[in-house]
Amino acid sequence: MIRVLVLYPKGEGTTFDWDYYVNTHMPLVRKSLGDALVRDEVDQPVPDAAHHGAVHMFFASLEAFGAAMGVNGAEVMADVPNYTNVQPSLFISEVVA
Repeated sequence: MIRVLVLYPKGEGTTFDWDYYVNTHMPLVRKSLGDALVRDEVDQPVPDAAHHGAVHMFFASLEAFGAAMGVNGAEVMADVPNYTNVQPSLFISEVVA
């Protein structure tokens, strides 16, 4: 299993619409990635955190993630400017424990 961590770092002039992210973007992500997305966990930061938010997405394999993004990734990425002006940071890892 792999985990895709998407982080939205804070910085001067950055914006993030938390309501849109949770109620519109994440349902779009779930629909677009379909069964390839095993589960996801959305993190809202505590005060003074270095990030606006984060999501952990779990996939059976790197290939499953790549295939899902290959089909509908453009739609997911096109929605990003609707809730933030931040360039998301990705960290992809294999879940070992």
